[in-house]
Amino acid sequence: MTNPRSVNGNLRRKHRARLKAIGGECGICRGRLGPIHYDEPSDSNHPLSFVIDEIRPVSRWREFGYASKEAAAQDWNNLQAAHYCCNAMKSNKMPHELDKLQVSAHMNVSDGKW
Repeated sequence: MTNPRSVNGNLRRKHRARLKAIGGECGICRGRLGPIHYDEPSDSNHPLSFVIDEIRPVSRWREFGYASKEAAAQDWNNLQAAHYCCNAMKSNKMPHELDKLQVSAHMNVSDGKW
């Protein structure tokens, strides 16, 4: 089984570059953890690094009327910039399913200096 995010790698790279150029705040915590560190590697060693978040989870694509997982992963209107740690915490939930307090209460990230 292939990763729906990498099926069209060229389009994904374009979306990533566009979101990075926009330079917005995290779509999940709305900037409560600070700015996204766009130039750091996206991994657990850099919790405030940049990742692309699918607002409506790819794993639940049928619920939202997408034709396929790939369609959900490639829809520009379904993408937002996010911190690595926020995206990991969000998992496959919708924004309204998250407890707003858990974004900051369950994360020990303050200034990005580890």
